Amino acid sequence: MQFLIEHGGLVFAIACCCGFFMAWGIGANDVANAMGTSVGSRALTLKQAIVLAAIFEFAGAFLAGGEVTSTVRKGILDMDAMALVPDAPALMVYGMLGALLAAGFWLLFANWMGWPVSTTHSIVGAILGFGVVGFGNEIVKWDKVGSIVISWVVSPVLAGTIAFVLFKSVQKFILAQEKPFEQAKRVMPLYLFLVGFIIVQVTVQKGLKHVIKDRAIEITFEQSLVYGLVGGVILGIVGMIGLRKIQDKTEMRGDMAFNGVERICGYLMIFTACSMAFAHGSNDVANAVGPMAAIVSVVKEGGTLVGKTAMPTWILLVGAMGIVLGLSTLGFRVMKTIGEKITELTPSRGFSAELAAAGTVVLASGQGWPISTTHTLVGAVLGVGLAQGAKKLDLSVVGKIFLSWIVTLPAGAGLAIIFFYLFKAVLGGT
Repeated sequence: MQFLIEHGGLVFAIACCCGFFMAWGIGANDVANAMGTSVGSRALTLKQAIVLAAIFEFAGAFLAGGEVTSTVRKGILDMDAMALVPDAPALMVYGMLGALLAAGFWLLFANWMGWPVSTTHSIVGAILGFGVVGFGNEIVKWDKVGSIVISWVVSPVLAGTIAFVLFKSVQKFILAQEKPFEQAKRVMPLYLFLVGFIIVQVTVQKGLKHVIKDRAIEITFEQSLVYGLVGGVILGIVGMIGLRKIQDKTEMRGDMAFNGVERICGYLMIFTACSMAFAHGSNDVANAVGPMAAIVSVVKEGGTLVGKTAMPTWILLVGAMGIVLGLSTLGFRVMKTIGEKITELTPSRGFSAELAAAGTVVLASGQGWPISTTHTLVGAVLGVGLAQGAKKLDLSVVGKIFLSWIVTLPAGAGLAIIFFYLFKAVLGGT
């Protein structure tokens, strides 16, 4: 450990590089959670989606990324048991560096293949890998790992069911009517209310939860419901006014014809997408900056192992910049998979999927269920596809996605073990 403390500057530099690399992978893969359906349905161009995602992801990561974070993501390792292991702080540093590189390389591969995988599961698998070889099997909280595995099923099934019901309602109450545009103007304020309600809930529960917690502000579930109702009413009223200005004319966007109904749904998607981008940036930046903060804390404190660590502003900035660079350089590959390859999306279909995904996130957060936003959105897109008939789904693409989900945890663990021993050999000087 003395070697790491004496060469703290070098360790900090390596941690920054590894954390930035991991944040880049998060941005490249998870931007599709917010923007994939919007781009696939032609509601936004790829350039517009990247600009909006960059703004809201950066704002979420930097402004609401959390001043205090758990040292071990999702609490899958027992910190008290780890502290009893000889040279535990040094092993933690080697492990966290290895975990960041492992998760980053797995995400690089997944991004290149266009696979939408869970960045949280990537870093959890990596931490699990170095934890077992560095500290022993007994320090792993296997019940936590089990809940993560269960989320592979719960996330897509729940979101898919909600998306199926939502799109069926849009079909019945709007698209199947004799005059769908006039009907949309009458019915859409109800969907606008739902959008406003969910946007507020996502922002409070996922986007601002770190700010609220760190400033000793407590918002009860009942209060958040009230805020959501107010937000829904406001957006519903504003939407009613805005709907009057939309004309029922058809315009071409690429190879897709947009009539009045689809244009309305396209506008609604933009609100939800920006909210999801802000929430994602604030929540998932911890997958990159949490291990960085743990490394910095151990070195600065002279080898003290802590369960919670302060989050320096510069670390949040590194994470936010990495996410933005990732989404702007390779984010289009996963966006194409979610937006185009699973099933054909129109704005009405994409709106149903996006709203269902956001609603599932809100429901799961309120109940404390461990879900993946990536799995949630993919499940929602699958639900919309099933609402049109199973033949509308590309099952070969779906199969590859499911396989990538299963492989993510062990892939992260295996790579982390390799990098753990590598860093231990290189930095374990005396």
